[in-house]
Amino acid sequence: MGQLPHSVRGAAFEPDVVVTSSGGPESIEGWKAVAEGLLSDQCCVFHRNAAISSHYAWIYQQQPKYLKWAAMAAIASHHVRLALVPFRIHTDRNGLVDIPTSLRHGRKLLANDVDTIRMTNNAIYDDIFWVHLAYVTADDGIGRLRSLLGRAPHYAPVLAGFEAIDEGRRMIEQPTVSTRARHAAADLIWTGNVELLRHEQRAVVQPNFDRLSCSFARLLSIGSVTTFEVRGVRQEMSHFTSFYLYSLTRGLREAVRTQSFPRITRFEDRWRWLVMSVVPRFRVLDADVRLVDASIRRVLAVSHELASFPCLTSPSHVHERIGRPDGRERSHSAA
Repeated sequence: MGQLPHSVRGAAFEPDVVVTSSGGPESIEGWKAVAEGLLSDQCCVFHRNAAISSHYAWIYQQQPKYLKWAAMAAIASHHVRLALVPFRIHTDRNGLVDIPTSLRHGRKLLANDVDTIRMTNNAIYDDIFWVHLAYVTADDGIGRLRSLLGRAPHYAPVLAGFEAIDEGRRMIEQPTVSTRARHAAADLIWTGNVELLRHEQRAVVQPNFDRLSCSFARLLSIGSVTTFEVRGVRQEMSHFTSFYLYSLTRGLREAVRTQSFPRITRFEDRWRWLVMSVVPRFRVLDADVRLVDASIRRVLAVSHELASFPCLTSPSHVHERIGRPDGRERSHSAA
């Protein structure tokens, strides 16, 4: 793969970056290293989150007809930043996020649970973003993925998902395609993207969620909502979905059947909400090009804005940073 322009490195992609398709790593580890290299070295918690969100948004913009998971991941990662606020409490002498201190002194604020959310967001990026990057930067993306993922059992669901996406893509891109075939292709594309979502939730998210405390799990369940970054009260409400609201209304029968109170940290409960409420709402949003484009652009705009400031907690820290000769920042952890 050709060298990526410097403008895509660090805190955020530029929307108009074009990645060349020649060559490329020949292993999963090589592609993961490329994806990791697109994030700032020693970046702070909030800069890394902004970068991850904007990378997903950029990938979606390369093939918006097909890469639906990337758009949902961009919005989800964008919302994760709100859960990371406790990391602002403990900073080093330069006003930058100090993760070790936050974890030592943040028991009352459930800092270890917040750190698990941070690591989960990072793990999803490490596991799946590179696959999208490898796909969009090749003339034969599915051929590249077959070569890379064919002998990796962990990635069997991901490959199956991209096989469905690519098949739907080829159907739609035929010179003449009937309306019926176009609808079938769209369904196939969504089937593939939902398969990516299932892999993400089962293989990456669930092992991390199993480590969350009961107190944080309850708070997370209550606070789990999706709005897709649309603007305007009417649009916000039409695309709004709450885990608890769904679970205690449409999902109540299943809760009664299993005799268990719904929890977002339980895969079955979470998956039911995702496929029955979140994905259908996003499909409606995605059908309106104007709305979904505005949502993704908002994620990019906010990520760029956040990336332009260090993880500071007071004006004095801003002056201190400006006064440094190189104007650069550092952090205790790049994870």
